[in-house]
Amino acid sequence: MSKKPTLYLLDASSYIHRAFHAIRNLTTSDGVPTGAVYGFVQMLLKVLDEAQPSHLAVVYDAKGPTFRHKLYEPYKANRPPLDPALKSQMPLVRQVVTALNLPAVEMEGYEADDLMATLARQATEQGFQVVLVTGDKDMSQLVNDRVSMWDTMKEARLGPAEVREKMGVDPELVVDLQALTGDSTDNIPGVPGVGPKKAKTLLEQYGDLDSVLAAAPEMKKSKLKENLLAHAEDARISRTLARLADDAPLSFSPELFAMAPPDPEVITPVLAQLEFTSLMKQFAPQPAASEGDYRLVVEPKELEAEIAKARKKGKVSIDTETTSIDPMLAQLVGFSLCSQKGQAIYVPVGHQLPDGEKQMDREKALDLLRPLCADPLVAKVGQNLKYDHIVLSRAGAPLAGIAFDTMVASYLLNPGKTSHGLAAIAAEFLGRSVIPYEEAVGGKNQSFAFAELDKATPYAAEDADVAWQAAKVLGPRIEEAGLEPLFLDLEMPLVPLLARLEMNGVKLDVDALGELSKELGGQLVELEASCYKLAGHEFNLNSPSQLATVLFEELGLPQVKKTKKKTGYSTDVTVLTILAAQHPLPAEILNYRTLSKIKGTYVDTLPALVHPDTGRVHTSFNQAVTATGRLSSSDPNLQNIPVRTELGLRIRECFITEPGMVMLSADYSQIELRVLAHLSRDPLLLEDLSQGLDVHTQTAARLFDVMPGLVTKEMRARAKTVNFGVLYGMSAFRLAREQGISNQEAQEIISKYLGRYAGIAAFQQTNLASARDKGYVTTLLGRRRFLPAINSSNRVAREGAERIALNTPIQGTAADLIKLAMLKVADMMAAEFPEALMILQVHDELVFEVPEKQAEAFTERVRQEMEGVYQLAVELKVDIGQGANWAEAH
Repeated sequence: MSKKPTLYLLDASSYIHRAFHAIRNLTTSDGVPTGAVYGFVQMLLKVLDEAQPSHLAVVYDAKGPTFRHKLYEPYKANRPPLDPALKSQMPLVRQVVTALNLPAVEMEGYEADDLMATLARQATEQGFQVVLVTGDKDMSQLVNDRVSMWDTMKEARLGPAEVREKMGVDPELVVDLQALTGDSTDNIPGVPGVGPKKAKTLLEQYGDLDSVLAAAPEMKKSKLKENLLAHAEDARISRTLARLADDAPLSFSPELFAMAPPDPEVITPVLAQLEFTSLMKQFAPQPAASEGDYRLVVEPKELEAEIAKARKKGKVSIDTETTSIDPMLAQLVGFSLCSQKGQAIYVPVGHQLPDGEKQMDREKALDLLRPLCADPLVAKVGQNLKYDHIVLSRAGAPLAGIAFDTMVASYLLNPGKTSHGLAAIAAEFLGRSVIPYEEAVGGKNQSFAFAELDKATPYAAEDADVAWQAAKVLGPRIEEAGLEPLFLDLEMPLVPLLARLEMNGVKLDVDALGELSKELGGQLVELEASCYKLAGHEFNLNSPSQLATVLFEELGLPQVKKTKKKTGYSTDVTVLTILAAQHPLPAEILNYRTLSKIKGTYVDTLPALVHPDTGRVHTSFNQAVTATGRLSSSDPNLQNIPVRTELGLRIRECFITEPGMVMLSADYSQIELRVLAHLSRDPLLLEDLSQGLDVHTQTAARLFDVMPGLVTKEMRARAKTVNFGVLYGMSAFRLAREQGISNQEAQEIISKYLGRYAGIAAFQQTNLASARDKGYVTTLLGRRRFLPAINSSNRVAREGAERIALNTPIQGTAADLIKLAMLKVADMMAAEFPEALMILQVHDELVFEVPEKQAEAFTERVRQEMEGVYQLAVELKVDIGQGANWAEAH
């Protein structure tokens, strides 16, 4: 017996609304809301994946009134206007559905429910089963042995039995039930005083609505009888309004609703426009084998020919395959070269191959490759070239002429994007997918050394080819956005410099860290005992739920806020900080957490990260992560070691130098305030900085109306908080919380500050106006940061964007200047102090390891280069210290 064909009818409006409320604040980089679109598409793909439907239709509500409005004017009159953020996404949903090549239905004068009812009737008459993909209870009236409902968001499937259980009546009586109860959402009147329970009882007793109304005159005197008699016509109108019209003027024709696969060339650009990176990868077309001429090269003469081709071109895309994502530990397995679109080679040198299978001798391949790598006249293109440069440098073939990194270019174009990986770049800018790593090696955690050559070759060669092609697309985009100077003069030269910093590494006193670990272990035991004593019993200090029980139930402390999942009350750092003023236990928990985190993150972890060959720790500097343009550090993160605490200093004491060297720290002094003074041209701030006065003392004097000499330590601390708070768009609420003052007092302080520093207030307003107009802000050097929520109707999202708008030109400019300083100082070091090493960059600080005899001369030259790196309205100042370790130097 053949299985009946099935038609799936998707209620677009229902799911778009639900997705909108489920996914808020998702937007493209230029501020277009996309949460509803994303949620809807995910639901759609779930249906396509799980059901594999042969026939389907996406059904929309049409604009304008329907026949129900003509019948009953107040119909849906209570509904508020559509949220502008939702309204703007309706056309985008239609665009995606069209691009997915899905049948869609919409008809003026009819709601989606009516069209679904009509199609369901006609399809079942033609022998189809029908599945209504919706969560709308109104649709349950259509359910029968051939029509079912599927609510994908609740994983609920409803047939007649499930409708009866959920609604309390059979599907054919759902309309009568709604006629009695009414529906406030749609403004369907019903009968006053009749709720679902009472309506169910009446229908069970009398059969249907007509029978209930016919029996009303004979009922015992009651309010129910009065309402049934007085509102009988309302009930009948309600039934008509609630009943879905299955006679809309459209025809179900199986061939019109048959599924067809989407065209990747059509859907991929649409998803790229919406910035749905993960979905782009899913739909992006994989080029046919004929499109990519990817060759395995194991003969030296073939490699020589490819290198000659690259030299003639003057440009080559290069990519390495290795045994590790850590370039300082990675062993070279192979490399790929590309100097023409669609043509690339892969040269294996370190695969674990079966007997008889050939690869090129590693040293012979490197001997041939080395002159090409070293030639600055052959421009090098690639994805994350810092990694390849380190790997090849360790193999004796460092890259000169690093010209175009596709990861860095993607980052500059939109620093707020979640991914700048090659797969995301290929999908967005080339409209294609790339071979997944797992496919090439046979497993996610498998080393590339074990990849079979017939699979390794297309994967590795494709990487070089895609980077080559992406650079051709990204280059003009960088130029059009006015980012070329920033890209060519700052970010690209930084790639080899950051590689050098990573390879230099920093020496650790492992024994001192071991002693510190023992000491901290003892302190943690003492803190545990103190916490147990304060709580009155032992409990798991690392369990938020157990801690919540102790704080809120046993000690009766106030519950400040719920957890993100709303399943209980939060015990995060902000909550504990507030509660610490009321009880000693939260303060001890904070101490315990801080100590435990630092011990685990640094003291115990750093010794294990010492490189077996260099004896030093090699952090990774990430150039394409932070939205502000700052560098970040990882594996290990050396930028988050506490600066002003005793424990932070103890850890920094363990960063030491080689014998005969000293550590030198050069730190920009108040660089963000100096940038603010330049951007705002505020006369008071300019005067304070140019005269070398203490900015925070001067600010305190103006805020508290006292002479600078009478400013107390507390006044200065509060002024300092305000000075830096202004940089970050601090609210009065936050200032009040941090300073332990009332919101009114905090607001008065901020208002007085902006009144005195009128230039800063004017800069803020001009900057915000520009951000609202353009949708982004820029740094002095032209770096952009997009602000998707700057004009949002959501107050929290909008205010967050406004804070970013105020801060980014300042913090981003400071980040640009420290990068510029790194390049200037590196050039000076290469020419004058070749034995000195730049080893760390931490926010506004550069750290060096310098021969002791050169320290004095080096200090002066670093100061000159860093202070002269850019001409601001006030001079840049650098604080420089030196010592045997990082703590002494800083």
